Amino acid sequence: MLQTLRQSFADFASRRASASGAPRAAERWHRLACAVAPTFVPSYGLLVERLLVRDDRWAARALAQRAAERFPDNPDAWMLLGQAWLGVYRHQEALASFEQALVLEERPDAALAAGAIYRRSGQFPEAAARFARAYAAGGGPEALLQNAEALFEAGDVKAAEQALALWAGQVPDGETQATALRAKLGASRRAG
Repeated sequence: MLQTLRQSFADFASRRASASGAPRAAERWHRLACAVAPTFVPSYGLLVERLLVRDDRWAARALAQRAAERFPDNPDAWMLLGQAWLGVYRHQEALASFEQALVLEERPDAALAAGAIYRRSGQFPEAAARFARAYAAGGGPEALLQNAEALFEAGDVKAAEQALALWAGQVPDGETQATALRAKLGASRRAG
């Protein structure tokens, strides 16, 4: 009963925040919703977003950290923490958060985010594995394209060609685009 009441009040606070025209008032309503909610609520993400817009990145990270600690079994909380860590340019911590979200649930957004971090750090086989996982989780053609590029960068040209051929069959004018991508990837490999 108490949990239902708390959830109802959190929902009310979230609605008030959305209806508020004043940013500070909306922030207070979101904070209230976060404080009383017995489950992870959208107010966490909205409040983190407001803090990032205000360029209060460390406060956004702290709020996301509290959400992940309070709701450790919720992949949305870990995704929020990963995004907040990226906001303060801490990629390894962000990667750990995205990987934790993947432990809890197969999510294309978590796999894509983790793959992007691996790719930026030059860990191309790991990046390709995450992009393949993103595709398997429903990430669509974008995940396949990222997978093909990471495989190519990892030196697995045969697997990259297979992923690129699969991608080409899923996008409009795919063969023409695939030819251009092959040329671009080949040129970057020769230059690198």
